[in-house]
Amino acid sequence: MREITTHRVHGLNDALTITVLDAPGAGNACHEYMVTYGPGPADMQMIGFQQGLISVAGVNGISNEALLAIVRDRLECFQAGDYACEENEEALDCVTHAMEKLAARTRGRLARGVEDTHQP
Repeated sequence: MREITTHRVHGLNDALTITVLDAPGAGNACHEYMVTYGPGPADMQMIGFQQGLISVAGVNGISNEALLAIVRDRLECFQAGDYACEENEEALDCVTHAMEKLAARTRGRLARGVEDTHQP
């Protein structure tokens, strides 16, 4: 297990502990994360990413794209309300760009016939 601290800036983020629970898999990425924000078991949120090929393991976790879609939705909501600001707009642009790049990667893998394989 290891702790991630790159989210810490102030206040809420300083109070959140993010722990990586597993070792990297075939793509060198981890799959299980725990976000803790208090002392009790109800004060923890597990984030589980897809582990293994869908054709072999089935759908068993979320994707980077799904997590980014949640962040994008929150930022869009902030921008439509009282918390709109330049920094949120720039963050929204970056999240949208990240989603576009990941979609382009998937389209490229589909075109090359290597999607849902361990081939680069």
